[in-house]
Amino acid sequence: MKITSLEPARCLPVPDAGFGALLTERGNLPLESVDVTAAISGLIAGVEVTQGFTNPYDVTLEATYVFPLPDRAAVTGFRMEADDRVVEGVLKERGQARADYDRALREGRRAAIAEEDRPDVFTIRVGNILPGERVSVRLSMSQPLPYEDGAATFRFPLVVAPRYIPGRPIDGPPAGDGVAPDTDAVPDASRISPPVLLPGFPNPVRLSLTATVDAAGLELRELASSLHVVEEEGGTVRLRPGERLDRDFVLRLTFAASTALQLDGPAGGQADGQAGGKGTFALTVLPPPLEGARTPRDLVLLLDRSGSMGGWKMVCARRAAARIVDTLTSHDRFAVLTFDSVVEEAFEGLAEASDRNRYRAVEHLARVDARGGTELLEPLRRAVALLDGRTEGRERVVVLVTDGQVGNEDQILEQAGGALSAMRVHAVGIDRAVNAGFLGRLAGLGAGRCELVESEDRLDAAMEHIHRRIGAPLVTDLALKGLEVEPETVTHLGSIFPGVPLRAYGRCREGSSVTVRGLTARGPWEERVDGVTVDNPAITAVWARAHLRELEDRYAMGEHDLEERIVRTSLEYGVLCRFTAYVAVDTRQVAGEGPQHRVIQPVEPPSGWEPPQSPGMGAFGANVMLAAAPASPARMRTPQPGLSSAGGMEMERGFLTGGPQDGGALPPSPAPMPMTPGGPRRGRGRAAGGRLESVRPQLVAELDRLRALPAPDLLYLADLGTRLAALAAYLGGNEQLERLAAELAAAERPGADAHALHARAVEVLTALTGPTPPPPAGDPRSAGDPRPAGDPGTPGAPGDGGRRGPFWKRT
Repeated sequence: MKITSLEPARCLPVPDAGFGALLTERGNLPLESVDVTAAISGLIAGVEVTQGFTNPYDVTLEATYVFPLPDRAAVTGFRMEADDRVVEGVLKERGQARADYDRALREGRRAAIAEEDRPDVFTIRVGNILPGERVSVRLSMSQPLPYEDGAATFRFPLVVAPRYIPGRPIDGPPAGDGVAPDTDAVPDASRISPPVLLPGFPNPVRLSLTATVDAAGLELRELASSLHVVEEEGGTVRLRPGERLDRDFVLRLTFAASTALQLDGPAGGQADGQAGGKGTFALTVLPPPLEGARTPRDLVLLLDRSGSMGGWKMVCARRAAARIVDTLTSHDRFAVLTFDSVVEEAFEGLAEASDRNRYRAVEHLARVDARGGTELLEPLRRAVALLDGRTEGRERVVVLVTDGQVGNEDQILEQAGGALSAMRVHAVGIDRAVNAGFLGRLAGLGAGRCELVESEDRLDAAMEHIHRRIGAPLVTDLALKGLEVEPETVTHLGSIFPGVPLRAYGRCREGSSVTVRGLTARGPWEERVDGVTVDNPAITAVWARAHLRELEDRYAMGEHDLEERIVRTSLEYGVLCRFTAYVAVDTRQVAGEGPQHRVIQPVEPPSGWEPPQSPGMGAFGANVMLAAAPASPARMRTPQPGLSSAGGMEMERGFLTGGPQDGGALPPSPAPMPMTPGGPRRGRGRAAGGRLESVRPQLVAELDRLRALPAPDLLYLADLGTRLAALAAYLGGNEQLERLAAELAAAERPGADAHALHARAVEVLTALTGPTPPPPAGDPRSAGDPRPAGDPGTPGAPGDGGRRGPFWKRT
């Protein structure tokens, strides 16, 4: 072989080019630009995101882009523009939207579809883009701004960071075009794992971001951007040109909020285009002065030490965990667990928070470094087991310090959510591209706090918030009086904490004021708030998004009969969710057939992440592949003649619309596994056929805790009702549990009788936990089969025939 030497002057490197980067006259990736325009008014922001796609190839193209949006944003509009044509998107049930999109592509028409895969992860596909053509898609949304200690935060995520994907790979076509294989724990992993560009790759996307701020009558004192350099002029903030899509945009607005009740649509008239006078309300109540002594705590601290936590994040996480330990007093008990693929304890069990034990814990934390994968379910189970004993007069608290980069969010909520909902759960998310949606859902289970830390500079302020939040709430047992509220429409009221206003949304028929009632350490507390009628459709959109989030979380925890209600609510209020999709289809045919080439847009490596040291290892985790790495043979096709190899391999797309002919959608998720002192119980929920043996330990534990309560507690009884409803769903339906759960749901309503509900719960659970009858003749368990009668096997396991169904149809 002859090797020709080249002079260094003839092969100068391209500035900022990483290894393997290629340049072409027309580029090699479809996403050309991302433009974000935000209009902030008070504590609500209206945002429009425009994504520009260009076809650099000589054949028709389908482009796929996996991207983040704020987890509480309500997407209310979708539009496609191409060749001077504007096509408005239509919100449809997700399977129907997919069918319409695929049909349009087969018929040679342009089409685009927007889908939600996680509360903060979305996918857009744009098909039949002609050679050299530019197509833009626009998303419209509204989002609330969290407010605390005199400052509101506008956070807009810009990159989907790699997530750890646990579980065993499953057979069949992949659900999406990403690099991670679908597994039995994350059956749609290939939809949330876009390829990652090599560090140093030339900036492939032009980013612009503009935010216009209107304080809406409040005194605006300061604007501050923590991760980007911005230019400010006349209340408008602009991102400087040349920034990359590699970290969240965070803008903090300092002003004083006030107690307020906003009514979108006058009561007694018409609102939202509907007859009957229904309207939406947005309630903000400032916390009362801090009074009383703090309740002793039993606290379990979970610190994520997985590979994605490398670099500054690990340093920050250790500091955060140590600061939490320092807040404990001699009246508290605590445990410290660090985890990756394994769980390690600073000491065994719950220990008194003496000076010696706190020193031991901090010493253990100082030795922690990043390694392994993010196996989050097992440490959460350990925390539940540690806090599941009798803790009379003590508050049970779980604090999780992590970046949240896991793919099996639904599995975690399904298997641990019921037990965690009886505790106070706080999450500290450390990353510049944090998985805020999941951490918010996890903290919401226990009415806890989710604090996001995007830099070391933010740690002190964030930990100050967490320290106050870990303390006992100022007001509990909240209820609303005065408004005629639509049943089951008010967002979770939770509790009021120091420095954190109560924010609540709901639907009401009539009323012009509301009285907020609750309990403090000194007794009953209430505050009256007069309403102001406004014309702001964003209030209804924000409420609908929050309401859908609650319904989706209940679905993930086992209430699968909510599917129809979720779809109906999404379509009625025009807000995108995981069960629906926006689809825009052009009526004009532009190609003779479907796209001849398909490309998934690689994303930037998140800022602050350490590059991988070897294939499959390092900060990007065991399941992350770089864009320059070859695709798996099962997903590769022969490239079309004349295509640049820089465009990437064409991927098979196997996520289908749900009919029996599809054969390539997602597998059923594992059945919910009730948390018991002895660990999870195995078995399929639907196949259990209402048999209580599999959940008897959980019911016994619930009965023991009820009897141990010093006095009937309405908040506790309401939480118990949600757990019993999840157990009933796990059993495939149980009339007694379902009826009791429905009765306990009334504990959160004004005028509820705590003593009567407590006595009723004890009566029913005592009857349900009586002696276990022997299995009937012919029952497989009488022959030693450990599975419930009729159980066909575990989904995804050998012998199940590879059954796969759409994730929103799984049992």
